[in-house]
Amino acid sequence: MPHEIKPDTGLCTILGYNAQTGYMRRYFNKIMKHQGINATAIALNISDEHFAFTMDNVAQSKVDRMMIEKEFSSKALAYCNSLNETANKLGRVDFVEIAEGKVTGYCLDDEAKALFEKAEFLDDRILFVAKMMLIANRWFNAKIDVDEIPRLIGE
Repeated sequence: MPHEIKPDTGLCTILGYNAQTGYMRRYFNKIMKHQGINATAIALNISDEHFAFTMDNVAQSKVDRMMIEKEFSSKALAYCNSLNETANKLGRVDFVEIAEGKVTGYCLDDEAKALFEKAEFLDDRILFVAKMMLIANRWFNAKIDVDEIPRLIGE
């Protein structure tokens, strides 16, 4: 977590019940800090009744990229104009990107598993952190180094 958000700090959003203390924010911000990237995730704790309002209006907001916590990952599908192949196949999204008023949903399960030789032996936490690395790379050009995952988890 940065000590100070500056005008040049890269920002993204996380949406969830406990987004401020959740794993997405923890690992995403750790990746940014370890790589010296001036970016952070702004977490929004919301309830079910506020989810629909938030997603209905996200395409008209200043938000252009948002991670979706697990509790909303399936519900978010209904607010996406398009989905990547994995999101369509699994029926959930890890994050959305907004461009020109259109919301696109993405699920990174297949991409995260492809980073490993034997993905079937990995636990959920390792795959989760791999997905955070993929998002950090996509949005802020963070390095993807799966050998760093055990250190990130252990801290």
